[in-house]
Amino acid sequence: MAGLIAYGAYVPYHRLARTDVAAVLGTKAGKGTRAVAGYDEDTTSMAVEAARGALALDGLRPRIGQLFLATAAPAYLDKTNATAVHAALGLDEHVLAADMAGSVRSGLGALVTAARSPVPTLAVLSDLRTGLPGSADEAAGGDGAAAFAFGGHRNGAPVIAELLAHDTVSDEILERWRLPGSPTSRVWEERFAEEIYVTLAGKALGAALDQAGLDIGAIDHFVVSGLHARACATVRRTSGVRPEAVTPDLTGAIGNGGTAQPGLLLADVLDRARPGETIALVVLGDGAGVLLLRTTEALTTHRGVRPVAAQIAAGSAPVPYATYLSWRGLLDREPPRRPDPEPPYAPPAHRRGGWKYGLVASRCEKCGTRHLPPDRVCVSCRSVDAMTDEPMEHARGTVATFTVDRLAHTPSPPMLVVIVDYDGGGRFRCQLTDATEADAVIGARVEMTFRRTVTASGVHNYFWKARPVRTGDTDQTEETHG
Repeated sequence: MAGLIAYGAYVPYHRLARTDVAAVLGTKAGKGTRAVAGYDEDTTSMAVEAARGALALDGLRPRIGQLFLATAAPAYLDKTNATAVHAALGLDEHVLAADMAGSVRSGLGALVTAARSPVPTLAVLSDLRTGLPGSADEAAGGDGAAAFAFGGHRNGAPVIAELLAHDTVSDEILERWRLPGSPTSRVWEERFAEEIYVTLAGKALGAALDQAGLDIGAIDHFVVSGLHARACATVRRTSGVRPEAVTPDLTGAIGNGGTAQPGLLLADVLDRARPGETIALVVLGDGAGVLLLRTTEALTTHRGVRPVAAQIAAGSAPVPYATYLSWRGLLDREPPRRPDPEPPYAPPAHRRGGWKYGLVASRCEKCGTRHLPPDRVCVSCRSVDAMTDEPMEHARGTVATFTVDRLAHTPSPPMLVVIVDYDGGGRFRCQLTDATEADAVIGARVEMTFRRTVTASGVHNYFWKARPVRTGDTDQTEETHG
């Protein structure tokens, strides 16, 4: 039996209150909040966080044969973004890593391709939604990522949701578009595409149900995703699905994640679904697509390590609107009066890829000393080339000391720098993120997260930072690190 074997979701810590936007711009106040990627996050770093959650259990990493990253906001063009995710996860070099980028529909493409692949495949959906100040896209958008691993019993992993059927309908609709180089999208009048999408959704849903031999009353969870809010609402209302089966769209709490939205909504359903239930995922955008899944008994013991609802509840107090605008490059603030940061250089970054992307330290085989960064010579017993690799991405530690640096070059001053004593040995100096000055205290517990540290000369520099361990967080330990 082939189907879904693991999943994970990532909702950024920060929030923006829609009432704060209205107060600044004098517009009509919306309700709720939207999720906001931090100044040091992009679609690549969020993809890593979601994928870490999907591959946190059962030693799945060595089994993954393909990785697809879907996003409408890639960090790079020409260069493959999925390879950075591949490196951060420490996947085997023979694993295909490729982008499906440029449109929101690429998320559906990644899911369907992964579901149909003959080898275990990881589909990661990530998006960062930006609109002009005061626009509907700004208020309704949201940032986030979700990851899904598809495979089967023959690959050594239990199936948590069997793929019953899928169908897609494609149509050329000039409803939403963004020219290369433009930071925001343009949208046609909303009434134009509503009827088109409703019709296409009905075709795709009917075909998928026919393939599975089911009627519409068999659906227990009806998930509808897409950036056309009116069309999604109409599909939910007129599809014939039982009202109690229609799932919430979460836009009031985190906004619409675009490419990532179907993944976030599906992950939320999987967090609470019971075995033997049928899930219909409908995705609208340049056509329509439907995936039908039926949960299995294995779901109860293989749920995501960080439930979507828990991540929503753990969100920060709303960030100031001006701070959000500066993070998105829509409000320029004076940089620190220091030399501009240097970009990372390709040769050393490639030589130290295991450390830079995978946070792989070393431990001396003779005396057990852990080295961060990895080294050939042990600082304790002076042994040479007697080291074993030791991944640190899941390690937690305690803040030994800290600095609040108000002069360092950072898009969101002040920079918080901590020295961490890791459980099991080792000490390292790094930045503290998703935190305020009140979080930088001696004795605070921290975990590691993959972030974009700086962008200089058009080059993104990715590395790991510490973030506070908050109440309810789950250790993302795993049996095997691939």
